[in-house]
Amino acid sequence: MSPETQMYLAQGIHGLAYGMLLFLVASGLTLIFGMMGILNIAHGAFFMLSAYLCVTVLGATGSYWLSLLIAPLGVALLGILVERFMLRRAQASGMGHIAELLLTLGVSLVLAEAVKLTWGTEGLQVNVPSALAGLVNIAGLEYPIYRLFIIVLSLVVLALLSLVLFKTRLGTIVRAAVSDPGMVSALGVNTQIVFMLVFGLGSWMAGVAGVAAAPILTVFPGLGDQIGMDAFVVVVVGGFGSLFGALLAALFLGELNAFGIQFIPKLSPVLMFSFMALVLAFKPTGLFGERE
Repeated sequence: MSPETQMYLAQGIHGLAYGMLLFLVASGLTLIFGMMGILNIAHGAFFMLSAYLCVTVLGATGSYWLSLLIAPLGVALLGILVERFMLRRAQASGMGHIAELLLTLGVSLVLAEAVKLTWGTEGLQVNVPSALAGLVNIAGLEYPIYRLFIIVLSLVVLALLSLVLFKTRLGTIVRAAVSDPGMVSALGVNTQIVFMLVFGLGSWMAGVAGVAAAPILTVFPGLGDQIGMDAFVVVVVGGFGSLFGALLAALFLGELNAFGIQFIPKLSPVLMFSFMALVLAFKPTGLFGERE
C-alpha cells in the first residue's frame, strides 16, 4: 500500500471514530428531544462531567472498565434528578421551551463551575487501558486499537438502544407515551416515570461518550462546550428527533472534520458549521427531520 493510500485510510478511520463518538453524544440529545421535545443545553456538560468522573474512578480503582460503568451511571442519576426536580417545574411554569432552555443552560453553567472547583482548571490526561493499548495492522496500516474500540462501543450502544426502543415492551410504552401521553396515562402507565427514564437514558449516553473520549481528548472544563457544539450540529443536520439522521450526519461530519484537518486545516474549524448552514438553507428541518 502506498503512503498516500495509507494516509487516506488513516484519515478515513479517524473520521469514522470521531463520527461515532459524535453519534454517542448526539444520540442522547436526539433521544431527549425526539421523545420529550426538550433541547437539553446541559448535555455537553454531562459529557464533560462523565470524563471527570472517569478520572476520579480511575484514580481510585485503577480500572478503566469500572469507570466506564460507574461514571455514566452517575451522570444518568444526575439527569434523572434534574428532570424530576427541575425540568418538571420549569414545564409547569407555563413559559414553554424558554423555561427549559434557560434551566438547562443554568445547569450547564453550574456544572462547569463545579468542575473547576472540584478538579481545577488544568487539563487532565487519562491513559488508554492496557488491554486496548498498542496498534493493529489494517491492510499494512498500523492503527491505534483504542480508536477502533470507540467505533465498536458506539455500534454496541446503538444496537442496544434500537433493541430497547423497537423490540421490547418498554420501548413500545415509551413511544406510545410520546405519541399520546393522555391515552397511555389512562391505561395506568405513569408517563412521568417514563419521561424521567428517557432523560436518564439520554444522559447515560452522554456519560458513555465522555468516558470513551477521555483517553483521546484532554479533560478540561471547556470540553463540554467543544463536543457539545459539534453534537448540536449533528442533531440539526440530521433532523431534530431523528436517530437515523443523527447517525448519518455524525458519520459524514466526522469524515468532513478528519479530511478537512488534513487538506484545509485553516478552514477546518468552520467546515461543519458551513455545511449546517448549507443544509438549513435548503431544508430547515434537517436532512431527516419533519415539520410538526
